[in-house]
Amino acid sequence: MPFPTSIAPLHSAHPVLDVSAVIPRTAPPPEVLRAALDALERGERVVVATVIARQGSAPCTPGQKLALFQAGAPIGTVGGGAVERAVLVAMAEALTAAAPAPRVDTFRLGPSLGMCCGGSAEILIEPLSPDLAVLVVGAGHVGVYLAPLLASLGFGVTLCDAREVAANPARLPRPSGGAEPSPRLRLLQAEHDDPEVRAALPGDLGRAAALVMTHDHQLDQAAIEWALGAGFGFVGGVGSRAKATRTRARLEAKGVAAADITRVRMPLGVDVGARSPAEIGVAIAAELVSWRAGLTGTRRAARGHGHTEVEKEKDA
Repeated sequence: MPFPTSIAPLHSAHPVLDVSAVIPRTAPPPEVLRAALDALERGERVVVATVIARQGSAPCTPGQKLALFQAGAPIGTVGGGAVERAVLVAMAEALTAAAPAPRVDTFRLGPSLGMCCGGSAEILIEPLSPDLAVLVVGAGHVGVYLAPLLASLGFGVTLCDAREVAANPARLPRPSGGAEPSPRLRLLQAEHDDPEVRAALPGDLGRAAALVMTHDHQLDQAAIEWALGAGFGFVGGVGSRAKATRTRARLEAKGVAAADITRVRMPLGVDVGARSPAEIGVAIAAELVSWRAGLTGTRRAARGHGHTEVEKEKDA
């Protein structure tokens, strides 16, 4: 399968929030930041507005913060009144945009806002998204290298394997300098479709990835079928081109939709000539970084895909 030269950003299925009658709960900037972090840890998007400058007469004070969440209920303030309502509208648009980027807006406190202060305020509108979730199915040689690497790159990673010996945390590479393991990485002794695995993943799997690399070809096939049915936005599997052909043929024979079959990324990983488990982990991580950049609209064209000779004995 050729590596795509472009990936369309994921468009939001949610309408822009109606904030016309919303009054934020008053809170100081540290409390606003804590609330924003709590939302991100719950897997929710959030937008934070920060007053960065004020010119002339204006109720805004540099450093003031306001946070808007997917469920509404904003917290904080950027000065109140009409300017705050205008900021909330801008925040609501950013909250549901497909590929929002931070920006600085200048709000002039004049007739357009029904105000007569005459000054202006520069306000940073900063959309924040939670870590993209990645499920790595199989804690074999590749999985134990890949999962910590993805966590270090800012993904929220769940690594699962039903085998007790494979799910031993001691098998994970130790962070350099005696650092603690990344809080973004969870290791579970469980099958891919067990309830505890699903509980570790976000409710919306459209912005999550499932990477399959177990010790058994039949288990790989079952996990890929499950991931497609569960609605993961990215589904990939480790294996050779011959294995990829067989996998797709089995999916077709089971009546899986052609559109879903073409979504399976296999062989998985950017073609960098990877051979060792650690190198293959790097190649796969590179493809995941490219996928994430596609969701945010910042991805550039890639040059190649798939290390073609990865065989099962490297994954066990």
